[in-house]
Amino acid sequence: MKKDIRILLLEDNLADAELVKYALREGGLNFTITRVDSKAQYLKEVDENPPDIVLLDYSLPDFDGFSALTIAQEKYPDIPFIFVTGTLGEEVVIEMLKSGATDYVLKTRLSRLVPAVQRALREAGDRAERRRTEERLKKSHEQLRALSMYLQHIREDERIRISRQVHDELGQALTGLKMDLYWLANRLPKQLRAVREKTKTMSSHIDTTIQTVRRISTELRPGILDDLGLFAAIEWQAAEFQKRTGVKCQVASELSETILDEELNTAFFRIFQESLTNVVRHANATRVDVRLWEQEGNLFMEIRDNGRGISEAELSNTKSLGLLGMRERVALLRGELTVSGVPGESTTVRVRIPRHQPATTESSNNENTHRRRPRGRASWAEANSGR
Repeated sequence: MKKDIRILLLEDNLADAELVKYALREGGLNFTITRVDSKAQYLKEVDENPPDIVLLDYSLPDFDGFSALTIAQEKYPDIPFIFVTGTLGEEVVIEMLKSGATDYVLKTRLSRLVPAVQRALREAGDRAERRRTEERLKKSHEQLRALSMYLQHIREDERIRISRQVHDELGQALTGLKMDLYWLANRLPKQLRAVREKTKTMSSHIDTTIQTVRRISTELRPGILDDLGLFAAIEWQAAEFQKRTGVKCQVASELSETILDEELNTAFFRIFQESLTNVVRHANATRVDVRLWEQEGNLFMEIRDNGRGISEAELSNTKSLGLLGMRERVALLRGELTVSGVPGESTTVRVRIPRHQPATTESSNNENTHRRRPRGRASWAEANSGR
């Protein structure tokens, strides 16, 4: 059984109101209709019993259709409005439709009323469904973004855990092994030259392994990022990048504080790493300039290279996971990331993230997980790197 259509009719002429009802019945509509002829009655009905559709005369003695349209649209913008009125000029009709009216029907042609009502209700239903779909998509997107943030936290936590285990446990074991080998070598008879040479070779291999462990641990999560802050970590990464690739990398900072919030540290540092990776893979650059600064409660980072310049096609490529990852990481912290290129000259990556992030359940859940590593963590590797 179909639900009756709730119609609010703003009409001061009783005879015209009856003609409207007759036209609706003849068109086969199931409806309930409430007629009002004053502003007070109209406001009361709109507030207490929001209709499915409003039919209204253009001009009443103490009230007009435009005012009625404006009042209702402020509260219920999706309710369709159809003007049922006498002869109208073209300019009035255009203004009426621009103001949000769904349609208009002349009282001399009420045969058009039912098709107009049906079309208006169908379009209103489509708009409502579209809005519900958009809300579901928005909610789904928010859930996916929350999941992405959670997964990033988990990934960073796992990197920290593995980095510590590799650095501390494996590193200490190698250091202990080297000390034992040193003890053994000092107690070998001098005439066992081959054995003594073998211990020197083994000691050299242990030194190489210690450096490898140190490199792997640092790549997983550089301790300098937590111990000395963002600028020091970016300077270190820039120096490593320059040493590895030969591309000159200059870093300048105008930040007032050395150590920032851990989430901000991680976001800026990972974006910097990904940008350097893109420089190596795509830019053919010989120089990279990095600048960090703070302005009006926002932290900024700009990375500019003198390479070939990223193209519009590359910027809009949905398969570019590096750019997508950077954008998502920034969006999670309510920031902005822009990438621009000048063909044959440069590519610029600019990041803006608010300095103070609103507290969330997620961040509080991870507060105990993201602990700053103690200073001096790299001491075993540094102490043994030259042996």
